Amino acid sequence: MAIEWLDLSAPPALPGFILPTLLRRQVTGNSLPELGVRCPIHVDPEHLARYRQICGFKDDQQLPAPYPHILAFPLQLQLLTDKRFPFPLLGLVHLANHIRVLRPLTSKGPLTISVQVQNLQPHSRGVTFSLLVRLYDEQGLLWEGDSLILCRAMRLEGKAVANRGGAKRQQSLVAKWPAPADIGRRYARVASDYNPIHMSAATAKLFGFPHAIAHGLWNKGRALAELGDRLPKAGYEVGVRFQRPVYLPSQVHLLASEGGACGQFSLRGEADQVHFTGTWKPLD
Repeated sequence: MAIEWLDLSAPPALPGFILPTLLRRQVTGNSLPELGVRCPIHVDPEHLARYRQICGFKDDQQLPAPYPHILAFPLQLQLLTDKRFPFPLLGLVHLANHIRVLRPLTSKGPLTISVQVQNLQPHSRGVTFSLLVRLYDEQGLLWEGDSLILCRAMRLEGKAVANRGGAKRQQSLVAKWPAPADIGRRYARVASDYNPIHMSAATAKLFGFPHAIAHGLWNKGRALAELGDRLPKAGYEVGVRFQRPVYLPSQVHLLASEGGACGQFSLRGEADQVHFTGTWKPLD
């Protein structure tokens, strides 16, 4: 499809999205807009250091694989609060996330980042769509992230696409860490994602959760930091499928298969309940 691009000179200021987010409560259409947002992006070393610290990444002179999602967040809000986008932002559910690292994330710039939505599909609990983020440097596409998002407020005719998992590999314990009660607020100060379900038990209960829950991309980032040298530097894809929220506070542990070109990992909690499952593999 031909995308209508909104070209910005810099990422938009976040406070301007608060009111549109709160006011939009109804579904206003049954198709996605052929619309995208893009702009030049600058990596602030201090901000990058704060992200590394909260997720546990070492400073290896590369951007952590999930970090471009943080850079793209203001553009995502610009797109998802646009009047042409049909779904209310509050209540959307992050089901899965896939990252493709095409080349080593060592580029200092200039960088350009883009965001678009695509692939509206029926789902057993509503509809899903992809929120696609791409990062470019002077050589072309550098990184790509695809978040599968569920909207429960709409239905489409058709059969939901089944998730076909591959053969399971033996996994062993890699690390354990706490998910403290304030991690949602601390991560929000870095990621700028102040979704009420992450902020406190009181605000999470307004949306049907008994406690605040950890950000899915904090869970993934923390896991990828622990996987470390098991993952390649580039030329790979790493994806997770979120299954159960991590309620705060709690203790979680990461399991993974042995290092290699392909592998599997999972984040688990009390009574071995699975919070997410993940895989890494070479790019096709």
